[in-house]
Amino acid sequence: MSFGIDPPQICTPLPGPRSVAAVDVLARHECPAITARRARRATALGTANDDPLVWDEALGANVRDVDGNVLVDLVAGFGVALVGHRDPEVVAAAQAQQGRLLHAMGDAMPDGTRIELLEALARVAPGDLSVSILGLSGADAVDAAVKTAVLATGRTGVLAFDGAYHGLSLGTVALQGYKASFTEPFAAIAHPHVHRLPYGAEAQAVRTVLHDEDIGLILVEPILGRGGIRPAPPGWLAMLASSAHEAGALVAFDEIQCGLGRSGEPFASMHDGVVPDLMCVGKALAGGFPLSAAIGTPEVMGHWGASGGEAIHTQTFLGHPVGCAAALAVLAQLEGDLCDRIQERGEALAAAFRGRAHRGRGLIRAVELGSDALVASRGLLQRGFLVLPAGPTSLGFTPPVTLSDAQLDAFADALDAVAPREAS
Repeated sequence: MSFGIDPPQICTPLPGPRSVAAVDVLARHECPAITARRARRATALGTANDDPLVWDEALGANVRDVDGNVLVDLVAGFGVALVGHRDPEVVAAAQAQQGRLLHAMGDAMPDGTRIELLEALARVAPGDLSVSILGLSGADAVDAAVKTAVLATGRTGVLAFDGAYHGLSLGTVALQGYKASFTEPFAAIAHPHVHRLPYGAEAQAVRTVLHDEDIGLILVEPILGRGGIRPAPPGWLAMLASSAHEAGALVAFDEIQCGLGRSGEPFASMHDGVVPDLMCVGKALAGGFPLSAAIGTPEVMGHWGASGGEAIHTQTFLGHPVGCAAALAVLAQLEGDLCDRIQERGEALAAAFRGRAHRGRGLIRAVELGSDALVASRGLLQRGFLVLPAGPTSLGFTPPVTLSDAQLDAFADALDAVAPREAS
C-alpha cells in the first residue's frame, strides 16, 4: 500500500482516543463557535462520539489522523488540495522560497515571486483579465471585487443569489445567501445594499433589480458551491453579464471553489464562453497556502487610480513570497495537463456513483441519495471517507485530482453500504 493513494485503513473507533483528548484541549482554548465539539451520547453499544478527527498528516488524497487512521479526503480540505495534499512540486517551490525569503513589504516593496505570479495570473485568466489584487482568503478577493465595483460605477448596491457563499468577513457576510444565521448577528454593521434573487433567476427579474436598485455589481458563482454544487443554467451567465453592462454595472464571477481547473476547464465560466469584468480565485490557488486574487480588466482596475505612497487597499502579508511561489507551481500544472487529468478523474468519480443521479462538472460534483445526506456522510466517515452534504439528500465532492482507482472502488462500495441504490 502507498500512503496518498490508499483506500481507508481504520484502526480505532472514530474519533480515536488521541483525537478526543486533543479536542478536549481545543475546547478549553478556542472560541466555542469555531470548531464543532458535539455532545457525547449513550447508545446501546456504548458511548457515541461525534467530535472531529484531529489531522496529523496528509498526502495526495489521504489524511492520517493522530490515532493513525488513514482516511480518503473527498473534499480536498474544502477544495484547497486540488492538486493533492502535499503536492511535491508545491512543497519543493515553497521550501526553496523559505530558504531564500519568507516575507517582503506588502504594497511597499514586492519580491520577485509576487511579480511572477501576477504575470502568470494574467496569462491563465480568460479574455482581458490581467490586473490583480492579491489577498489571503477568498473573502479578501470578494472584498476587493466589491470595492473595485464601487470605485468603477459609483454605486454601492450588489446583486447576489440565494445559496451563494462568498465568505464571512465583515465585508462579505451580507453577500452570502447560504444561511441567514451567518448574517443576522451582524446585519446592523454589514453591507446595507444587497439585493438577492434565486440562483438561475429569469432575465426579467434580473433587469428589474438592476433598474430599480443602486446596483453596481452582480456577484455570482458559475457553479454554486456550498449551496448545492449546481452549475449555472445554460446561457444564464451571459445574460447576467449583458444585463449588468446595459445597466452600467459590473459582473464578478466567484471562482474561488470552482476555478483553477476544478470543473475541467481552467475556469468554470469558460464552459459558457463568458468573460466577466472581475474574477475571484482562491482555495486551490497555492496548493495549501493562504492566497487569493481578484483579477480584473485594466479598464476596471484603473478606477483605483495610482498609489499615492500608501495603498488604500492592502495588508501586511499581501503577496506573501512563499504563497506566491507555491501558486506558481500550481499554475504551472494548470498550464500543463491538469484539466485533462481532472476531466478523467471526474468521469471516474461519476462512475463510482453507480447510476445515481448526479450533477456538476470535473471534480466538483454532487450525488443524489434520496435519503438523509448528513446520516450518509457520518456513515461514510466511519468507513474512512471525508465527504460533506450538498443539500438535505445529496452529498458534495471536491476531491484531489490524485484520487486513485482503489480509493474510488472502496468509496463506491461504502456509498452502497450507507445509502443503498434502492433508496435513490
